[in-house]
Amino acid sequence: MNYAVNAPPDITAKLPGWRAAVLFAGLLAGLAGLLGRGVYLQGIHNDFLQKKGDARYSRVIEVSAHRGMITDRNGEPLAVSTPVESVWASPADVEVDRRQVKQLALILGMDVEELKNRLFDTSRDFVYLKRHLPPDQAEKVVSLNLSGVSLQREYRRFYPAGDEAAQTLGFTGQDDNGQEGLELAFQEHLAGKPGSQRVIKDRRGHIVEDAGSLHAPKPGGDIALSLDSNLQHLAFRELESAVRQHKAKAGAVVVLDARSGEVLALANYPAYNPNNRNNTSVKAMRNRAIADLFEPGSTMKPFTVATAIETGKVNPNTIIDTERGVLTVGNRKIHDSHPESMLTVAQIIQKSSNVGAAKIALSLKSGTLWQSFADSGFGAQTGSNFPGEAPGKLRDPDSWLPIEKATMSYGHGISVNLLQLARAYTIFASDGELKPISLLRLDTPATGRKVFSGHTARAMRNMLELAVQPGGTAPLAQVAGYRVAGKTGTSHKLEGGVYVDRYVATFVGFAPASNPRLVVAVMIDEPSNGLYYGGVVAAPVFSKVTGAALHALNVPNDAPLDNVIAAPVDIVREEV
Repeated sequence: MNYAVNAPPDITAKLPGWRAAVLFAGLLAGLAGLLGRGVYLQGIHNDFLQKKGDARYSRVIEVSAHRGMITDRNGEPLAVSTPVESVWASPADVEVDRRQVKQLALILGMDVEELKNRLFDTSRDFVYLKRHLPPDQAEKVVSLNLSGVSLQREYRRFYPAGDEAAQTLGFTGQDDNGQEGLELAFQEHLAGKPGSQRVIKDRRGHIVEDAGSLHAPKPGGDIALSLDSNLQHLAFRELESAVRQHKAKAGAVVVLDARSGEVLALANYPAYNPNNRNNTSVKAMRNRAIADLFEPGSTMKPFTVATAIETGKVNPNTIIDTERGVLTVGNRKIHDSHPESMLTVAQIIQKSSNVGAAKIALSLKSGTLWQSFADSGFGAQTGSNFPGEAPGKLRDPDSWLPIEKATMSYGHGISVNLLQLARAYTIFASDGELKPISLLRLDTPATGRKVFSGHTARAMRNMLELAVQPGGTAPLAQVAGYRVAGKTGTSHKLEGGVYVDRYVATFVGFAPASNPRLVVAVMIDEPSNGLYYGGVVAAPVFSKVTGAALHALNVPNDAPLDNVIAAPVDIVREEV
């Protein structure tokens, strides 16, 4: 039986030649494409690879600038920036476990959940974990050796004087920018311009090399203030003592250079420590000497009398009938605590007669009196450029009623701040010039603006000196070895349009009276320990501050050392 056998296919058949050519061409084209892409990325357009590499190993960080220093007029530091460390993280590089997070939270004093939210917030390339750490705390963070967590050098403000000049200097925030006071007022000058720096990181996110500075930081400029640290200290010390002694709500003291208008001391109490502002109230941060307004009371009488002398209405020896202490204006009565029939103009200042001041004011045109007050700086800012300065209130004279003009003559119906009031008294401490205010040290005293003639200013100076002698309202303002001139003020506080039985006690004066060197103003807000007259509450503060300041400045005596003649407390009071 025969079987047919099928032959296998011819496996040696050759494929078409064109297929090999296509395959070779495809491989060659792919190789050429890769080579071209490599040349393009490496030689022509290498930004892409550079960025990818930088993202893994390089980072640009901000380099903080050193803030300018604030000094007093003698170069003593009042505000300096000290280096501190801040902890930051790059969330994309963070590799930490639960135990490490708890350790870091404990060191930083942070809530664990809050720390986690910052560490793993990959929507951000850079996040601060804690700012301004002390060195020992920063060292503990470094010892953890955490991936993606690093330290950055910054600066923190330190105030050597602490609470003594807190409201005047103000303070800076976390970013070392001024927030209050002179730190805010001179922010542009004090603040430096931060720089930038490129650094190389290792695979754990730690900075291992400085790759060079892109932009160097520019430090801020220094500022020399007009303040004298010694005078600031003694003003604050005496103010604190008086506020505590009289159980007052608050108080302020201003010390001016009578010749230049420079502010040598500006103290407030209560105060706060700008180096540690935890639990500090906003009220404690307010500079009451500049931001708080009050009715000046009898400290306005010299300006009323000076206006009348300047216009020729009266002279120091003119006799005024004070109506035995009661003056009726319309349906209102004005009273004196010490009724007199006749007083000279000088005695009206010495004894602080409301009736006498009112009668003098009523003899003047409203526009004339208003212009005199305005020229003396009332109703306008002092030019100190201090943030939040209150300009005070001086109403348009066209709206004055006779009773309003009468009461304004002794400081009711007008509001001032203490710096404004102190500045106004430079008129009497000089030959009638209102001095410009400066919180910066001046190399050359600025020229004042003439308000009253030298004759009027000298006449007022003599009358104000009588007010400090026995028989006046302020013998407790006397200073051993120096002649003193000044005026007391006691005013009811105005609340909701109604005068209440709470008081502001003031005293403003200057010394030596023969050649004034200092103008000192004192305000005690709501003394509540039984005494509230300016002559017994504010005047003694003036005496202590002025006496110590004159000695510190080596001002020659112009009176015997035994010139102080005290007066009983029950007569050192002015009309309220």
